[in-house]
Amino acid sequence: MAKKSKIEINTANPLVNKQPVPQKPQQAARQFDNNDLRKPYFQAIIVACIAVITWLFLKVCLNNQFTDWDDAGYIVNNPIVKDISQAGLRKIFTEPVMGNYHPLTILSYAIEYSYVELEPWLYHFDSLTLHILVTILVYCFVSLLTRRPVAAAVTALLFGLHPMHVESVAWVAGRKDLLCTLFFVSACISYIYYLRATGNKRWGWYIGVILLFICALLSKPVAVTLPLALMLIDYFEKRAWKNTLLLEKVPHFILALIFGIISVKIQHGGGAMDVQKVPYNFLERIALGGYALITYLWKAIIPVKLCNFYPYPQKINGSLPIVYYLYPLAAAALIFIVWKFARRNKVVVFGSLFFLVNIALLLQFIPVGEAIVAERYSYLPYLGLFFIAGWIISGFFERGIKKQTGYSIMLPVLVYACFLGYLSNERCKVWYDATSLWSDELEKEPVHAPIAYNNLGFIYFNKRSAATSPFEKDTYYDSAFYLMKKAVELKPDFVNAWQGLGMLYYIKGEFEPSAFCFRTALHLHPIAENYSDYANLLLQLGKTDSALMEYNTALSLNPVLFVGYLNRGKVLKNLGRWDEALNDFNKAISINAAGGELYYLRSFCNNKKGNNTLALQDVEKAISLGYHDVDTAYYNGLKR
Repeated sequence: MAKKSKIEINTANPLVNKQPVPQKPQQAARQFDNNDLRKPYFQAIIVACIAVITWLFLKVCLNNQFTDWDDAGYIVNNPIVKDISQAGLRKIFTEPVMGNYHPLTILSYAIEYSYVELEPWLYHFDSLTLHILVTILVYCFVSLLTRRPVAAAVTALLFGLHPMHVESVAWVAGRKDLLCTLFFVSACISYIYYLRATGNKRWGWYIGVILLFICALLSKPVAVTLPLALMLIDYFEKRAWKNTLLLEKVPHFILALIFGIISVKIQHGGGAMDVQKVPYNFLERIALGGYALITYLWKAIIPVKLCNFYPYPQKINGSLPIVYYLYPLAAAALIFIVWKFARRNKVVVFGSLFFLVNIALLLQFIPVGEAIVAERYSYLPYLGLFFIAGWIISGFFERGIKKQTGYSIMLPVLVYACFLGYLSNERCKVWYDATSLWSDELEKEPVHAPIAYNNLGFIYFNKRSAATSPFEKDTYYDSAFYLMKKAVELKPDFVNAWQGLGMLYYIKGEFEPSAFCFRTALHLHPIAENYSDYANLLLQLGKTDSALMEYNTALSLNPVLFVGYLNRGKVLKNLGRWDEALNDFNKAISINAAGGELYYLRSFCNNKKGNNTLALQDVEKAISLGYHDVDTAYYNGLKR
């Protein structure tokens, strides 16, 4: 029988014979998910970070100046914003500005003017602040709707940093997009609270939706799409499609209809729908709409080749290039793919329809203006596209899903956001002033954007007027003449360019070619301002009676044309027709009471009529307004 093997144990080793100590299982590293981030503390941190990042990338726009593109019409030369009295407020809410009705936007300018007049820094500071507020509201809206803070954070970050949104922020005249979206998204948030509230509180939120909707419409009428956006929220919230759902939208649709009609009438009356000289038929309109839609879509992902003015394509032999008819097919294919493969995905449906609903009116099926695409038009619609991206990324932060993939995805998302921020920072610099803006446009569109040549030409024309040395004056004159001549070559029916050429010839004393330019402008666009400019030229040619007839025509077309009353009044004064001249000066002062020259001219009429007391008051008023060309002997004579 084999012996059992004896196992020897070394008892001298203290580690031997000890039972192994049971180890506690290691806990996995704590990972945040959507549930954790719903805590107010974390949400506050997220919002603060997004606001600071947006500020840091876009704050360069605080150094920007006013441009010559609508800033002058809305603010610099707009007497309405310079009067915030009760009568001024009445004008703000009753008179359209530049063919648009957005009184809350004009009111914001008036408030700023009352503090700093024409110092541009406050206007830009307020626009950037509004953009950050809108970005925060986008976060709140998406977080409230989805209960996914990660989705809200990604959506808001893309919204705040996207360079297609810079036009609305860095351009003072883009304020209407900021205010409209501020109230639009606030109305959506209020609507979600209405859906989820109980008892009487529900109707408080419902009234809030209507009031915010009115504010959005008073900021920019494009907010008429809100009722459809509210129905998309109904769809996302899985509300039953009953008659009550439609009935509760009746006030919203009525408001949308009213403001839509008002907007169309005002824009038609202001000529915004009549600026296109090249007609496009129905099929061409469809092609152009498809082109605009695809452009907005690809620029949402790759925002390059941005410019402030996207001209309509030129027809070749009377027809659009065939490539433009492919864009509606591409758009239809995308819509079919979404319908075929994602129609049961409420996130994709909601985001896609939110984008389409808010961009549809801006695709130029009904032509407004001369641009086929405008970056500012993407401001609200892009929220829908960014919403889809945010939801997809947030899916990797749901409970029960490995978070490593989510964290690895967030890195390229942040890199992409920084890339967008860099592009936005550079784009803000383009909007520094009119010269940088139109120089960039010429670089991007050297052939198809005559407006850039014209506007840059007027910039050099104004620089010539301000120059002191003959060399500078000649240099700026030659530059202005070349640019305006180029604008006319590219677009023979360009009225402003013909006027500019007329003024340049006028300066050189070449009155015959100047008269030809002004007559061409009148033939192309017989508006009051053109008649007034032509009258000025006729005076130089010694044709006083003809000039008076042109002034009369100008003022019959525009009874509040300030320069018309001023210049006609000067002519009547020189002719010794004191009563008529006095009447014109009084009307000019009623339109713009800030010009010292007017009071000085009126003083002569009062003096000739024997009203020396009124004449003296006018001279002293002119002096108080900074008018320096006062005849001392005349002034002293009035004081005796």
